[in-house]
Parts: sequence; C-alpha cells; structure tokens
Amino acid sequence: KNHIFLLNITKLLIISKWALAHFFLGALKMLNRGLDKLELLRIVEAVANEKSIDKELVIGSMESAIQKAALTKFGNDNNIEVTINRESGEIAIKKVLEIVESVEDPSREVNLDQAKKIKKNDNLKIGDKIFEVLPQIDFGRIAAQSAKQVISSRVREAEKNRQYEDFIDKQSQILSGIIKRLEYGNVIVDLGKAEGVIKKDELIPREILKTGDRVKAYCYEVRKELKGHQIFLSRAHPQFLAKLFQQEVPEIYEGTIEIKSVARDPGSRAKICVFSQDSSIDPVGACVGMRGSRVQTIVNELHGEKIDIIKWTEDLPTLISESLSPAEIQRVLIDQDNKRIDIILTEENLSKAIGRRGQNVRLASKLTNYEIDILTDKEDSERRQAEFKERTETLIKNLEVDETLGQLLVSEGFTSIEEIAQSVPENISKIDAIDEDTAKELINRSKETLEKEKEAVALKLKELGVEESLINLKGITQGMLVILGQKNIKKLSDFADLSSDELIGGYDEIKGKKIRIEGYLEEFSLSRKEADELIMSA
Repeated sequence: KNHIFLLNITKLLIISKWALAHFFLGALKMLNRGLDKLELLRIVEAVANEKSIDKELVIGSMESAIQKAALTKFGNDNNIEVTINRESGEIAIKKVLEIVESVEDPSREVNLDQAKKIKKNDNLKIGDKIFEVLPQIDFGRIAAQSAKQVISSRVREAEKNRQYEDFIDKQSQILSGIIKRLEYGNVIVDLGKAEGVIKKDELIPREILKTGDRVKAYCYEVRKELKGHQIFLSRAHPQFLAKLFQQEVPEIYEGTIEIKSVARDPGSRAKICVFSQDSSIDPVGACVGMRGSRVQTIVNELHGEKIDIIKWTEDLPTLISESLSPAEIQRVLIDQDNKRIDIILTEENLSKAIGRRGQNVRLASKLTNYEIDILTDKEDSERRQAEFKERTETLIKNLEVDETLGQLLVSEGFTSIEEIAQSVPENISKIDAIDEDTAKELINRSKETLEKEKEAVALKLKELGVEESLINLKGITQGMLVILGQKNIKKLSDFADLSSDELIGGYDEIKGKKIRIEGYLEEFSLSRKEADELIMSA
C-alpha cells in the first residue's frame, strides 16, 4: 500500500511546490516506520526527472532538511552532518567533534584522551575529527515545518536555475509557444517549461491575438531576478524579421547570403539589406523566392507588413538611392564625420522619398545609420546662397575687406577666419587680384581677430565662473564652454554627469509621444561618439 501510494503521489508533484515538500516529509516519516529505504531513492529519481533537476541536488536538499531538524532536536550548538547513502538509501546522522589540545566548546570539541576512549583508536592526533552516531529522529510539527522550508526552497531554486540555463542559450532566437493569457495588454506565452512575456509595445500594432493561439516571437532578453527568471519576447523587434528570413531562406541559414541591416515600422513597412558572398547568387531574388513564395510567408506571419529587400553595396550613394526607392535621386552629399547625408531631388520625387508620414526616409535612415535630410533643387540652391552670403558677411565684418574680396575668398574655399589664419600667403596669393602683401595682411588680420575673440571668451568664462578643470578638458572649445557656463555647467563633475543626448540632442517618449530634446552643444555638430568620448574623458 505504501509503495503504491508513494509512486502515485510522485506523479502529482508538479501541482504544488508545497506538495513536494510535504511529500518528502511523508516519505521520511514512513522511513522511520520501517519502509524500504530503497523506495526513497526511487522517489528522489522520479522527482528529479519530473522537475528536470539534478538528482544529487534533491538528495542534498533532503540531507539539509534532516540536518536542520536534527539541530533543532539535539541543539544548535552541535556540528551535525547528515548523509543519505546513494545506493542503499540509509540515513546517517552524526555529531562531528574536532580533536583539540584544550577544549573550549564541549559541543564541538574533544581532547585527545577522550577521543581515544570514544573511538578506541590510538592513532588519533590533534586536528582529526571523530564522528558520533546519533539516533534517528521523528519529525515533530516544528521540525517538519523547518524541513519543509529547506526542501521547498532548494528545489524551487534549482528549478529556477535550470530554466534560466535552458533559456539563456535561446536568447536571440525565435521561440514558439501558445498564448496562455492576456494581462493589461501584455501577452503571456507558454513556452513549455517556462513562460515568456510579450510587452504591449513589442506587439505588432493592430494585431489581434487570442488565448490558445500559437505564436512566434523573438527572444531579445533572458533576465535573472530574485523571484525567478524573466523571458522577454518581441514581434516588433527588427531581428524578428531577420530571423524569419533566416528560417525561410536556406542561403541565409547557410551563410551564403548575409543580412547587413534591418529597419522596421512594425505592421506597416520594413526594409532589409542583403549581400551575397557568391557573385552568382542574386541575394534579392533568393529572398523573394519563386513567385514571391519565401517573402510572402514572412509577410503573412507579420500580418501584411510590406517588405523592401535591398541589395547591399559599399557605394554609399548607390545604397542610399536604393533605400529611398521609388524616389529618383539627383545628388547625394555625404558628411562622414557627422554621419549626415543630404539628398537632392526634384519636387516631383519629394513625396516619394519622404513617404507617408516620413516613413520611407525614416526607415532608410535606420537602415544606413545616417541622418538623412531631403532637399529639393530649389531648397538646395537657396541654402547654398544663404551659406555663401553668411560666410561673406563674416569675412567682411572681421577682416574689414570689401564685398568683392569677401565673395572671392569664400568662392575659392576660404569659408572661415580660422581657415585663412591657418593658411600661408602662397595659397591665398594664387587667387586672381590678390598679391602676396595682401595675402599676408589677410592672415595677420585673421590671427588678430581670433586672438581678440579668445580674450573675450576667456573673460566671459571668468564672469560665468567656469572652473579651470573644465576649461582644460581636451576636445572642448571655448564656444562650447560659454554655452555650458550659461547652462550652469561649470565644473568637470557637472559635465561628467551629462548624457550624450543632453549634449547633441535626441528623442524621449512622453505619454506615448516622441519628443525632440535639444542638445546643449547641438550647433557644434558633434557626433555621438565624440560626445561619449568627451563625457568619459571628464
């Protein structure tokens, strides 16, 4: 009867973590009443298999539980060891005594003469340990409660660790499961041995999911927490699209075709950039498949999301032009340092390039990792004329030259006072109507102007109270220091506490809306990398 009861109850252990602990205690009590001790090992094995945890850990949990109960009965001052024989199931409870020269703690120590009398062994020496066998204990209410907590805690912890180890290797993969429930817009997915969560903002907009539906999602994070592990899934992540292509296109899975970058507007449109290692294979055609069969499978999974497949090339202007398709581009102006691109096109192509609500240009920007500005021919011409006029006026005002000479210098590439100051007379005198003496005078005036500006800025910084430690920070200019001082950033520690977004600008989400944040040093066109390096240097 006892055997049948124990084996049947093993099948029900998964119902409750408390049931597991109660069950072990019941098993221990039955052992005290003479049950076959091998039965305990069979039960341990069944539990270990059911919970997918190490059998040794289950036995260790029981040993700890019995040890805690023994300490309660025989006294917490004692050093007690409990072992369960892995072959016979016999439980041994032993009191450990260390042999010392002078006994200070009788519950844990013994002198050499007493040890020899107890063990009847003349070979014992100082530092050895002897073991005194204690009687088996009957679990009372308090001891049972204490043991129950030990076993439950250990098994629960082992189960958490096992699940974490199982799923940490599945991070950055597509997982499939059945929707278990919906909570406040979040979707809880049953993954078999664990649950995953798809947050509301990681779902495809306007997608309707119901309890019981089978769903695929990208595992972007497995987080270990005190209460257990958390598995975060996403259907809106750009890598979800990339992994779907990897599943559907054998050439991508094998590595012949490489996915260079992905940009998504979930549920609406996506762009994916692909490159073939084998020149005989068309990467776009391979991803589309026969009559669009491969890409259509992915479109169906993403509930009709339109996908633009672009062939990757190292020629950036060509790549940008392809990314902004179907718009026809006239000119591409690239600023590598600031990761900015100006696109010049006709009025008729403007709406095509921008796309609905700026979608086309936004996705192209994400795909190429460049900030894209789109201008028509007219706007580009007006902008260039405005820049020319502004630079000319700066030279006229600071170098005290006439308008003709100012325009001549700007048109020949001398767009700032710094450029003239750093030049040599030979370079400037190459310009028609400027002799060497005039060139020298222009360079001297430029240097004097810069020196005056430097003195004025130094005085301004002193008035603002900007500290020397910040002034001496490598890579920061006086113009930047003035603006920082006006924003009450006067110490090196103040600057070190800033984020790169505070320096160069960025976006923040407030009540579901993207809000543009202006950076303190936005006008200086710092790149994010330069801003990060300045902050880290501080």
